[in-house]
Amino acid sequence: MPKSLWIKFLVLLLAVSIIALSSALVLRELMIKDFREYLEGELEDRVYWVTADIERTYEKYSRWEENTLTEDTVWALMLGIEIKIKDMEGNVVIDTEKAVSTLSPLIKRRVMSVTNFGEKQSTDAFQPYPLFLKGKEIGTLEVRFLRKGKEGIFIKRSNKFLLFSLFALGGLAIILSTLFSKKLTNPIKRLVSAAKAVSEGNMKSRVKISDNDEIGKLSETFNLMAKNLEMQESLRKKLISNVAHELRTPISAMRGEIEGMVDGLITVDKRQLQSLYEETGRLKNILDGIDELSQAQASSLSLRKQHIELNPFLKNIIEIFNKLFLDKGMALEFQCDNSLMVSADPNKLSQIVINLLSNSLKATDKNGSVRLIAGKKDAEAFIEVSDTGCGIKKEEIPFIFERFFKALPGGLGLGLAIVKELVEAHDGRIEVKSEYGKGATFTVYLPV
Repeated sequence: MPKSLWIKFLVLLLAVSIIALSSALVLRELMIKDFREYLEGELEDRVYWVTADIERTYEKYSRWEENTLTEDTVWALMLGIEIKIKDMEGNVVIDTEKAVSTLSPLIKRRVMSVTNFGEKQSTDAFQPYPLFLKGKEIGTLEVRFLRKGKEGIFIKRSNKFLLFSLFALGGLAIILSTLFSKKLTNPIKRLVSAAKAVSEGNMKSRVKISDNDEIGKLSETFNLMAKNLEMQESLRKKLISNVAHELRTPISAMRGEIEGMVDGLITVDKRQLQSLYEETGRLKNILDGIDELSQAQASSLSLRKQHIELNPFLKNIIEIFNKLFLDKGMALEFQCDNSLMVSADPNKLSQIVINLLSNSLKATDKNGSVRLIAGKKDAEAFIEVSDTGCGIKKEEIPFIFERFFKALPGGLGLGLAIVKELVEAHDGRIEVKSEYGKGATFTVYLPV
């Protein structure tokens, strides 16, 4: 079995073409067979016409009238039938050749031109048909069918046409099969080549989309996958770089202070130890952030859901943030339906709201405002945190939920990534709308 997909397509298309041409051959044979049967039936009818006319002539004269029979014989010849009329003793009363010889030269030429009698006489044997009058046999009509040229011309032309069709259409089928098989397999070959390039590390590899069919949609999906892989690879490199940068700063500070203490350049006292302790705290915060993200990714396996009444639940979080907002000179507004209930893990839901409020607090300057609204829309509950802060650039919005992506200076860039993981663990979703310089709105949707 050929392994190449192009060969398989080519064989399939050629097989279809051969079947189609074979069907044409079968159809042609059936048509020729029906045509011949039709002609034979029509000739049989003509014999009965001639028989009836000869019997009528005998009845009219009560004997074989040669002159009248001559007319009947010529008429039979015009119908494509060569005949012999014999009496009861087997004597030939008249035949086609004798009847034609009695015609005038002009009429004879016309009859011969129409029937071609004498040029190509049939070699078939005569077939006898008994003649009757009032139930009594009066003689025998022997007939032989002339093969007219028109029937042969029709069959000959049909054979030529079929032969031409076999070569022309067969050749065309081979050419089209080759072209279409290549057209069908070329996009797949491009996909294979691009997939191989991606597997070798070339994340910029893309496939040209030429059609809007299933292969075109597959190519489009592949390009989207390659784009996401490229983005993930870029974020992975950025993550490693960010983690290294975040860890390098406190480690370098600690190393410098410890080297100074070892060399006796820095006095070992409470102030220096406190500085070292603060640097270890920074390290711990970085590692805690990474660990927190890992826990958020695995949270769907460890959720402890409860029925939570959102109004008092969110009020408790508001009370924690009130002082922070007042100290910064910002307004924190709250609005929630009294009877709104959700099924969620209270610790994880609290972490979601706290992270969103913390981001809004960082992004909003003095005299700004943050609004927390909770309600119900269709079959979902929503928690919306909006602010009048600096907003997010349009080109940065697709990346804000990626790990270590920082829309604002400071922090680790893990907060929104953790929020997204926790929301999706609750079978929910999060949306963001923002206009740069005018604020942002984050909306969490959870099943009721």
